[in-house]
Amino acid sequence: MNIRKDVTLPIRTIIADDHPLVLLAMENLMSGFPNIELVGKATDSSELFAEAQRVECDLVVMDLYMPGGTHGDGVEMVRRFRERHPDVVVVVLTMEVAAEVLQKAIGLGVGAVISKRDRIDLIHVAIVTALARECYIGPAIRALLAEATLSRRIDYVRQVLSRRELEVLTHYASGRGVTEIALRLGRSVKTISAQKCTAMRKLSLQSDADLFRFAVEHGLVPGDQSGAEGRMAARA
Repeated sequence: MNIRKDVTLPIRTIIADDHPLVLLAMENLMSGFPNIELVGKATDSSELFAEAQRVECDLVVMDLYMPGGTHGDGVEMVRRFRERHPDVVVVVLTMEVAAEVLQKAIGLGVGAVISKRDRIDLIHVAIVTALARECYIGPAIRALLAEATLSRRIDYVRQVLSRRELEVLTHYASGRGVTEIALRLGRSVKTISAQKCTAMRKLSLQSDADLFRFAVEHGLVPGDQSGAEGRMAARA
């Protein structure tokens, strides 16, 4: 199936969700979208694939999980549909919160992934963006992916540094000097300085500015600590 080149023609759309009320809500919502023509509905992967075979379509808006069909479920269902209908734009509408699953869905080349927790009007934004052959990721999904990325970064730092080195690095990135950190932690200035240098060496950080950027990017300190960054710059 090839998407028609004439942009004045309606976008032939199939909607798929295993919950009848959600499907009805999607139908009511999308019937009000300009230039959208609903040509099919499905409640599982069997019905979805059958509808896509029965009618010509340009766009499918589907739930990620529709159990009971013969073409798999979740990411596997999306993968099979993309393989069989590579020219059909796919918009995934889901309640999934697992970052790994969401990343796999995005990696299959879908046009959009949007959470059912997002504002309902963003479905139209997702569709328009996907039809323009750009990938749209809804705000709730972006937040989940960012949180997962930050968690992985923090785990990496904890693996590389000792507990005490991490403690010193965090205090220093927060704008505290070596002497203040020593007083707070009950260690000598020499020990604190050595632990800071060791931490920077392990992380390949060359300057205090590098240290601050690293701490912000890896979630060790908030990114709005401009005062802390200024104090670090003054110490450099």
